Amino acid sequence: MTVATTRTGQGGVDAPVTPPKIVRQRRVRPGLLGLAVLLIALGGLGSAFAVTSVRATGSYLAVARDVSVGTVLSADDLVTVQVAGGQAIKPVPASQLDQVVGLRAAVALVPGSLLTPAQLTNEPMIGPDQQQIAVGLRADQVPARQLNPGDKLILVGTPTRNASENAVTRFDATVIDVAADDRSGVIAYLALAARDVPAVVVLAAEDRIAVVLAPAA
Repeated sequence: MTVATTRTGQGGVDAPVTPPKIVRQRRVRPGLLGLAVLLIALGGLGSAFAVTSVRATGSYLAVARDVSVGTVLSADDLVTVQVAGGQAIKPVPASQLDQVVGLRAAVALVPGSLLTPAQLTNEPMIGPDQQQIAVGLRADQVPARQLNPGDKLILVGTPTRNASENAVTRFDATVIDVAADDRSGVIAYLALAARDVPAVVVLAAEDRIAVVLAPAA
């Protein structure tokens, strides 16, 4: 124990004095310091990612039911969904519903998929060198349970009894639309090459057309 002497007045008094405490500095391990910095940085990145995800959430248009190629879209074909981070595929915003309704499906649309501008078109299904005709088909002439816009057909002109087999002709056609017929058949609205229209009209009038569904491309 250290003794210090102090004087008060005339006399001297010896009194014990507590020595000062020595505070040792703690050594910080470099590894722990680096780990702390890394955790702080990761926390900041996580917060930034969360904020970005929240800000990226938006309302977009999705397909509500099957839509065939060439079909004119209606509001019932679409539904609004909330999607986070949808900018990567650039879906159509829900605010553009009015601009989308009335456009045609450029491809077959599947329920549950987001709608993108590449899937839409305002171009007619008829090409520059084509014309549209209506052909009435009986139920036994329709090559599938259901014809859809965009289906490719092969129209085969059946020969007459006196004609040779070489007289058989064929024409390529694309279905534009289909309507029910009162005779339990259908009326197929077809796009044909303009040069083939006269021959197909004659064959249809003579009931000498066989319809074949071409394989999908």
